[in-house]
This record gives sequence, structure tokens and C-alpha cells, in this order.
Amino acid sequence: MSVRPTAESSLFTELPSSIFDGVTLIENAQNWQEKYRQIMLLGKQLPELPQSLKHESAQVKGCESQAWLYHQLIDGKHYFIASSDARIVKGLIAIILSYTQAKTTSEIADFSISDEFQRLGLSGQLSPSRTNGITALANAIAAFSQE
Repeated sequence: MSVRPTAESSLFTELPSSIFDGVTLIENAQNWQEKYRQIMLLGKQLPELPQSLKHESAQVKGCESQAWLYHQLIDGKHYFIASSDARIVKGLIAIILSYTQAKTTSEIADFSISDEFQRLGLSGQLSPSRTNGITALANAIAAFSQE
């Protein structure tokens, strides 16, 4: 049985406002190329995951590229740190975290990745493997929030 590494509490923080601004830009983008560009820029807004936390045991299974996820419950709210080695995935992670970071268990339970990606105009634009990976990440966040 492998032990999942833990991240120090100071890494679990509110997201920068630029993440929420970036999600709004994606929502308002007029075409897929503009949305894609905004997703890539959004990924740069995510705090970098220290190399020491890029453990295999923290990897999200189901992602084609490497993605790591950590969770901590603080004062009844769920906080996550996550990253990926792929820039587009990092941007998609930022979108998911914008809906789940510092939320309660019931708020996360109400979150639907497919509904939000539909609203943002991303449904049908991502490859099936990318969609599966992002769904795996959203499912991992939901599972953490139920622990």
C-alpha cells in the first residue's frame, strides 16, 4: 500500500482573481481559437506545483497527460492544488478549480463539469481523451470532497 504524499497547508489558498477573470474571458470568447488561447493563458495563472509534489501517487488516473491533485479540508471548505505537465490541461484544471476551490461539500456536489463546459462553449471542442481526463479530475475532486 503506497502512502500519498501531503502538501503543506500554506499551499492551499484562495485562487487569484485572474483565474476568475480568465474563465469570464473564455465564456465571452467568440470562437474556438480565442477560447483555446484563453485556456492556455489561464493555465499560466495557476500557481506552479513544486517538483517535490509531483508524485505518482498524487497523479489523477485517467488523464492522458500527467496531472496531480491534492486536497485539504479547512474550516468546512475544500481546497485543492493541482497541476499538469500539459499547458491546455493546466488551463482546464484552472477552470475546474474556479468552481470548486474553497467550496463546501454540497457546493461541490452540485458542480457539473459537463454543464459548465457546455455553458463555456467547450463541449465538443476537446478530444475524447482530453474530455475523459478532465472528467477524471472532476470526479477525483468530488471523491475528495466526500471523504
